[in-house]
This record gives sequence, C-alpha cells and structure tokens, in this order.
Amino acid sequence: MDYLNPPGWPRPQGYSNGVAATGRQVFVAGQIGWNPEGVLADGLVEQVRQALANCLEVLAAAGGGPEHVARMTWFVTDRHEYAAKRAEIGAVYRELMGRSYPAMSLYEVGLLEPGALVEMEVTAVVA
Repeated sequence: MDYLNPPGWPRPQGYSNGVAATGRQVFVAGQIGWNPEGVLADGLVEQVRQALANCLEVLAAAGGGPEHVARMTWFVTDRHEYAAKRAEIGAVYRELMGRSYPAMSLYEVGLLEPGALVEMEVTAVVA
C-alpha cells in the first residue's frame, strides 16, 4: 500500500490524500454501531468503535486487516458532535486501525436506522 500525499501539500491529519495498491479488492457495505445482536452502542464514540470493529470483522473474513484498508467513507448525523469528540474518536481509530491512514471522506447525513449516529464503508486491497 502506497500512501499518496503530494509534496508541498499540507499534511493530512489521520488520513491520506490517496492510496495506490495491488491485490484482491474487498468492498465492505455500510456498517453502523450495532453488535451482532442488533443493539446499538451508546453514544457516538462507542458507535464509532463498534462500526469500525464491524468493518474490520467483515474484512477479516476476506483475510484482511487494517493495513489493507485503502479507502473509508464515514457518514455522521451531527458534524458538530463529531468535531467535539474528535480526540476520543481518534483514540478509538488508532486503537483499532493502528498506523493505517487510508484515503477518507466524511459526510453529515441522515441515516436510515433509528438511533444510528455513524455509518462506515470500507474498500480494501488484500495482497
């Protein structure tokens, strides 16, 4: 996996501007912060933890891990809450993803599942 951050551009915080990779592509559908029993975690930070863990569990079924994630898209219901809890969310991210910094996008949206505060999609490339 090659992280693509052009010289002279500001250093991105927690992600890369682009990623180049070769291998088997794995696409993980939108995952929300619920456990295998369908119970949503309490609060944004815990829903981020569970949604990210769900993404990684699907990826593991394809033989992949955090180091194979090339792209992530996050959908949050409240950008102000996300900004207020950014440090806590960052700690959860580093705990689960380590030093993997895929290309990322973040959108503020309405989510279909009542009570869901975040949804994540992942594209990975497993060598």
